[in-house]
Amino acid sequence: ELFYRRLFQIDTRTRELFAATDMFVQRKKLLQTLGFAISGLDNLDVLLSTVEDLGRRHAHYGVTDAHYDSVGAALLWTLEQGLGRAWTPQVEEAWAEVYGLISAVMRGAAERERVTSQAVPA
Repeated sequence: ELFYRRLFQIDTRTRELFAATDMFVQRKKLLQTLGFAISGLDNLDVLLSTVEDLGRRHAHYGVTDAHYDSVGAALLWTLEQGLGRAWTPQVEEAWAEVYGLISAVMRGAAERERVTSQAVPA
C-alpha cells in the first residue's frame, strides 16, 4: 500500500492506469515480481526473458517511459521506509542498479512492442 500511495503522489497520472484494477491482487503481483527479480539475479537469462514479457504487456496497459521513472522513485522510497536503518548507501545502490536493469529491459521490450503493433502489413 505504501508503494502505490507514494507512486500516486509522485505521478498522479499513474492512478488512471489502475482504475479498473483490484489493488489487493496488484500488490500481490508486485511483491511476487520483486521476489522473482531478486531470486532471478542468479539466472539472468530467465529473469530477462520474463521481464521482457512484462514490458510487452505493460506497453498495452499504456505505461510510458516517464511511468518507469516514477515507479523507480516510489520503489526506492518505499524500500527506504521499510528497511529503515538497514537502508544503507550500498543497499540503495544495489536496488537502484537492479531496478535500472529491469526497467531498461522492460522499456526496450515495450518500445519494440509499440513499433511492432503500429506496423502496417504491406
